[in-house]
This record gives sequence, structure tokens and C-alpha cells, in this order.
Amino acid sequence: MSYEATRQRVETYFDRTATRTWERLTSDAPVSGIRATVRAGRDEMRNLILSELPDDLRGARVLDAGCGTGALAFELAARGADVTGVDISPQLIEIARKRQPANIKGSLDFRAGDMLSPKFGSFDHVVAMDSMIYYTADDIAQALAGLAPRISENMIFTVAPRTPLLMLMWRAGKLFPKADRSPTMVPHTPARLADAMTKGRLRDIKRVTSGFYISNALEFRP
Repeated sequence: MSYEATRQRVETYFDRTATRTWERLTSDAPVSGIRATVRAGRDEMRNLILSELPDDLRGARVLDAGCGTGALAFELAARGADVTGVDISPQLIEIARKRQPANIKGSLDFRAGDMLSPKFGSFDHVVAMDSMIYYTADDIAQALAGLAPRISENMIFTVAPRTPLLMLMWRAGKLFPKADRSPTMVPHTPARLADAMTKGRLRDIKRVTSGFYISNALEFRP
């Protein structure tokens, strides 16, 4: 499936099928046991991504690619960054705007659209938490090659790791109930992604596992 076709499926899922699910998951509202493990895993991954960036981001431009409801973007702006948060779902962008803290050191600009679009300009850092997990190795390699000229420092992103446990859960279709199941994720190993890349360097950071949440953080440097 092409990048454009996959992106359309992701947009349909987040903007029409699971907006309320993700609004609740990314809030403090009570959730089921399965979703509680996903929430805990996402919190851990967000903290891991932040630990790979400077504590002081004043004057830095940061792209939050696939920003969702804005949790990571808020943390980046609190460190002083000028953050552009982009998500394919206009509904999630509206939630992010409503949740935006009143007092931040940096700035926040939330936009609905393609997270890879060059119209958003160049950045010191890019983060993409669980927004590239639906794409093939070739799609990710092309995305990194396209972003490379627009990144002065680094990009921290996540992929779904190729593990027997995660493959079993995908086949069983139990990551979420059938009514709001997400698009199919594509498993990767850092080595295979590196082989597909034509530009830059890739570093394996760490895998986060929390019940039904399994994701691998990587660093890309142009």
C-alpha cells in the first residue's frame, strides 16, 4: 500500500472512527485495563523521547509530526521550543488547541495536514511518536530522506518492533476492540530500516513495553 493510501486510512481511523477513544486515552479519564497499559506505555515513551532532547529548547524550532491531542507538544513548548504540531486529523488538532496550557515558555502552532509537507518549513528537531508505525520500510526511508534537508539536529521517532509477542497480538486482533481497531501496523527492525535508508544515520534508542503497548524509539540524524 502506498504512503498516500495508508495516510488516508489513518486519517479515516483517527478523524471518524476513534476520535473519542483517543481523546479519552490521552486524558486522565478512567479507561479499561487494556487501554490503561497503552496509556502507561505512551507516557513512558513520551518521557523517553523528551530525554533525548535538550532540557533548554529556547529558540529551537521543533516539529511534532503526528502530534495527536498535543501532550508531547506541550512538554516541548514548556522547555521553550517554538513547536509546530501537525496531525492528519482535524478533530485531534481541535482537541489539542482546546487543551493548550495558558502559560508556556515557547510557542505552539497546531496545524491539520500531512506531517511530511515541506510547507511547514525547517526545524532543529523533529519528533514523531507512534505516527510512522503504519508505514513500510521504504515509506519511512523516503520520509526521512525528504525531511533530512529540513532538520539541522535530529529526529526522534518510533516504530513497531518485530517481536513474536506483538506479531501474535496483531494476528489475534486484540490491540483494541473490533469496533475501533486501528489500521494495521508494520513491524520493523532497526537494521532493516537502516538498510532501506538512502540518507543519514539511524540509532536504536530503546524499546518500551507496557502490556499491549510495544514501541521502539530511534534517532535519525541527517
